[in-house]
Amino acid sequence: MTVTNKAGYTKAFDFAGLPVAEPLQRSLATAFAALSRGWTSHLSARACWRNIVLFAKFLSGLDSPPVDLDGLTVATMQRWRNEHIRTNTGKCTLRRVRLVLQQDPRLATGPVAEEVARRIPKPTPSKQSYEESERDRVVLAAQRQFRSAWMRICENTRLLNRWRAGGVVEGTREWMIGEILDYLARTGDVPRTVHPGGKASVTNCRVLDGGGPEKTWGRLFLSGLELTALAVLLTDRFGWNLSLYDRMPVPTTAPSAGETASVTYQVQVEKRRAGGGRWFSTENITDFGAGSPGRLITQALEATAHGRALASRLEPGTDLLMVARAYQPGRGHQNLDRPAAVGPLALGVSDTMGKWWASSNRLGGSPFQRSRRTTVTAEGRPLQHTQGTHESVYVLPDHRVQRASRDVIEARVREALEQARATVFAGKTAEQADPDHHETATVDCEDGESSPWPAPEGGCGADFLLCLACPNAYVHPGHHPRLAHLHQQILSLRSVLDDRTFHERWNDHLLRLEDLWDKAGPTAWKAALAHVSDTDRTIVQLLVKKDLAL
Repeated sequence: MTVTNKAGYTKAFDFAGLPVAEPLQRSLATAFAALSRGWTSHLSARACWRNIVLFAKFLSGLDSPPVDLDGLTVATMQRWRNEHIRTNTGKCTLRRVRLVLQQDPRLATGPVAEEVARRIPKPTPSKQSYEESERDRVVLAAQRQFRSAWMRICENTRLLNRWRAGGVVEGTREWMIGEILDYLARTGDVPRTVHPGGKASVTNCRVLDGGGPEKTWGRLFLSGLELTALAVLLTDRFGWNLSLYDRMPVPTTAPSAGETASVTYQVQVEKRRAGGGRWFSTENITDFGAGSPGRLITQALEATAHGRALASRLEPGTDLLMVARAYQPGRGHQNLDRPAAVGPLALGVSDTMGKWWASSNRLGGSPFQRSRRTTVTAEGRPLQHTQGTHESVYVLPDHRVQRASRDVIEARVREALEQARATVFAGKTAEQADPDHHETATVDCEDGESSPWPAPEGGCGADFLLCLACPNAYVHPGHHPRLAHLHQQILSLRSVLDDRTFHERWNDHLLRLEDLWDKAGPTAWKAALAHVSDTDRTIVQLLVKKDLAL
């Protein structure tokens, strides 16, 4: 069984080597072939294949291994599930094997099919965003390494340009270095002398002040570690996926009307998981000075200029941004999903390079997933993924986001509590009137001199409707007819006012009356409507028209 990736390379998978019966081998191969029609990378094929091997080994270890897929039982699939459901890796294994099994029509229905189709919990995200100090360490290490390389290449580029323009005195050391740089730019390496024993050495070692990479081919080309440092900075700045760097075209410049102090780059971003027709998007990034997002793009273009030019000459049509000079040119093309080397040049950044870079800087594992998560959560919006993925995978499980959200959540809860308190009846209910209380248009007032809304000349300055929000208010059954009628009249305003006006003027009063309705009970409230007097109707009409004031 062979799988062809997007680049046209094929990879074979031998099902005859699986430790199961031949009919089962054929069924698994057929299901694998049906599933592979939608794949464009060998990575997907290898991941699926590894899980099929695990499943085959599991079946072979049973007391009575099935001869074919129709020999699977519910008990077998339950045992398979129980062995893997507790870990993230196991959950991924269950999902991939399920996709394979569901390609077989014999497992479309029945008890075994139902067991295979059982819900598998999503893996718990194991990666967390960086704490601020951790991020600073990663970014500082990448900045030091890439900036040093960028300055080295720019300095040598200026010398090469002067040499090519005839601006260097012939015979001087600068002229000799310029000649070597011209050779380096055209071939990817400095001149070397092959000794009788077959060992080669740098021909102009003394002129170059050494034979190490930084003194030889590194004068015009990034190393793999330096290219990885650039990718770390790009991920920290823009939140791009690691896989993007293998296929990122050289950014183009967008026209800007009358603008000379800045340049805007159009960067093509590939999102393979988005599905056919939605793989690509374009981001506009402007370089308007030091510290601007586009300045890093400018430096990336300058640092990779000679590598890109050489790659284009050696293999016309090559137009990728991330180019480095390989330490050991000529090694075989091992990962066929990644771009092949062009002469002495390596293209893109792999996960292995990320781990290598982190190890060389004593930073632990590859920084790309955590850097991307840090940038995404800091931005607070999806970057090359959906809103659902942003919330469920990046935001909600992240410990740093959870800690940062505590104060915000507490503040919102307090705000909601205050709003809730503001929209309930704030006074007290009583069984009968108190002769010491002062009657208002809506309630009885216990103490008008200690009002929450004092008037400038003393006493209470609140509208009568605000009496329902006052802790000095008392309501007894004698108030119920007027308040029930007021409740009806405010409800009737909903049909004649727009939502915004109603909410601003009447909603809080309505909510307080409904709170009173709950306290009195629907039966008492309904009965009170039968006892509404003409005086009640007149006062309510004045209240609704806002004609009644203290």
